[in-house]
Amino acid sequence: MEVKKTEKADLTKKTGLFFSIGLLVTMSIVLYAFERKQYDENLIELQGKNSNTFEEVIEVPPTEQPPPPAPVIQQPQIVEVPDEEEIKEDIQIKFDTEVTEDTKVEEVIVDTKVEEEDTEQIFSVVEESAAPKGGMQAFYKYVGEKMKYPAQARRMGVEGRVFVQFVVERDGRLTDVKVVDGRGIGAGCDEEAVRVVQSAPPWNPGKQRGKAVRQRYTIPINFKLG
Repeated sequence: MEVKKTEKADLTKKTGLFFSIGLLVTMSIVLYAFERKQYDENLIELQGKNSNTFEEVIEVPPTEQPPPPAPVIQQPQIVEVPDEEEIKEDIQIKFDTEVTEDTKVEEVIVDTKVEEEDTEQIFSVVEESAAPKGGMQAFYKYVGEKMKYPAQARRMGVEGRVFVQFVVERDGRLTDVKVVDGRGIGAGCDEEAVRVVQSAPPWNPGKQRGKAVRQRYTIPINFKLG
């Protein structure tokens, strides 16, 4: 015999109600969980911002440096110098030998002899220069009278000045007569100038410290066609 259920005991009629209640509860739980998560995230973010934004500021008080010490000026000290003490001790000088009235003192001879000058030395400049007897005017007059114009120089029309060098000896003789290198004019004029000077009379010698010395001398001789 089949048992029949009453309408009140039939639960299939309330399925829709139970489903709606379950759905509502489920959605409430989901919504609550979502809001809870969002709240936790906002709280974490806010805490992070607060920790980054607000920092503790510590004020450091200024350090006070003491002023440098004043320089110490040393006052000069006055030192008293005591008066010189009187020397009471006698100074005794002891000689190796005794000197009496009978003692003979050896005479010290100082050699005052001046070394003689080299008589062969030839000077260029001396205290008293050599000069021809009668002066240079008389000497050139002699040269003009004794000079013979070389025929070759006359034909070639050679004119000019020849520089002749020689040594005036201590006795006045003229030696070592020659034309200065590069100071002749050629065409027989150089040889003629040397010949005339060699035949000239003695000069007054030059003197150094009052003594006659050898002196080197140079003179010009002009050659000019009349």
